[in-house]
Amino acid sequence: MSTHPSKDILGTKGKELKSKRVVLCITGSVAAVQCPEIARTLMRHGAEVFTVMSPMAQKIIHPYLMEWATGNSVVTELTGKIEHVALAGERSEKADLVLVAPATANTISKIACGIDDTPVTSVVSTAFGSNIPILIAPAMHESMYTHPILDENIKKLQALGVEFIGPRVEEGKAKIAETKEIVDAVIRKLTVKQDFSELKLLVTAGPTLEYIDPVRVITNKSSGRMGVAIVEEALSRGAEVTLVYGLGRTVPPRKARTISVETTEQMCDAVVSELKSRRYDVVIAVAAAADWTPEKRYSYKVSTHKVSTLNVRLKPTKKIVDYVKKVSSETFLVMFRAEYKLSRKDLIESAYRRLLESEADLIVVNDVGKKGVGFGTETNEVFIVDKEKKVIHVPLAPKREVARKILDVVSEKIKTRVSRKSTRR
Repeated sequence: MSTHPSKDILGTKGKELKSKRVVLCITGSVAAVQCPEIARTLMRHGAEVFTVMSPMAQKIIHPYLMEWATGNSVVTELTGKIEHVALAGERSEKADLVLVAPATANTISKIACGIDDTPVTSVVSTAFGSNIPILIAPAMHESMYTHPILDENIKKLQALGVEFIGPRVEEGKAKIAETKEIVDAVIRKLTVKQDFSELKLLVTAGPTLEYIDPVRVITNKSSGRMGVAIVEEALSRGAEVTLVYGLGRTVPPRKARTISVETTEQMCDAVVSELKSRRYDVVIAVAAAADWTPEKRYSYKVSTHKVSTLNVRLKPTKKIVDYVKKVSSETFLVMFRAEYKLSRKDLIESAYRRLLESEADLIVVNDVGKKGVGFGTETNEVFIVDKEKKVIHVPLAPKREVARKILDVVSEKIKTRVSRKSTRR
């Protein structure tokens, strides 16, 4: 049989996805009307697209439309052909990626609980077992998206390595991400460099706390999201990652070896212990470790009924990054620094001075006084400064994208260092 005419568009916009097989799983959201565009844009970048539809999705758009869009037959039910295994099982022609778009709250929660009662959920479960990358683009009303159980299920899936794209929250709705954002995420996932495949990374992330008494603490608003984004990006690029994690709210990926700590001293001790017992190629100190600790820690809860005022005298905590080069001089050190409402010039100068003090190889600095930057936000804007005071500006972007650009710089610096060592020999 001759090639379906719809496949004439394959690779007309790019070859990034050439020979890649993408399974597009569609669920019962009105955003399903965007799926023909998503499928054909993926095809224009070279992908072969296969569609799987839930029963509710078929009530919104007809399977014939997706057959026309992709040039491939559409899976609408599981039969004796065991379509879920054919598409996502451990076989030579299995999918390279499964994309669930749009994904309803119902389907997301079913996937998180391992419920396989539609063709879509069965394909995703099979993909899990075959280690096929899974991307999910949610679409629903905002009130459903903010449901605490759904949020818990999303975090559960993220911890298992599933990546979420969007949504765009506007007009009271959590709308499916734009087609370009979805396609870019697929391209990035399937074409990501494995430039960290032989590297061991030690990452610190999240806030630490310092006890005033057994129930009261000094801490900061860090969520740990930036550090976890660094870990996720490094893992996707082949790194072996150990995460020393404070009390962050972001769930770290299970693929990382995680050491949980509370205080700055505990984090410092864990980092030093790791550097003494293992060889690490790179240390990335993202953690927002508490800078101050009480000189005196009360062993009991200080009662407001017995004391009208409480004076707490603070002293500086250990600077974790200052220990890295002392323990492991060959390790490539990347440190983070947060400043508040400084001019760009002062921001860079402050960062550069700190880089020299800690003998770091790179410093990543941001101004947490800016909207959308720093603690507890989904986005970040940073400046990367090296030993030669060369500055790279990463504009405001999602933290995973910022993480990717930071690791791009780290990768280039390590290549340059290796090249110089080889030349000297």
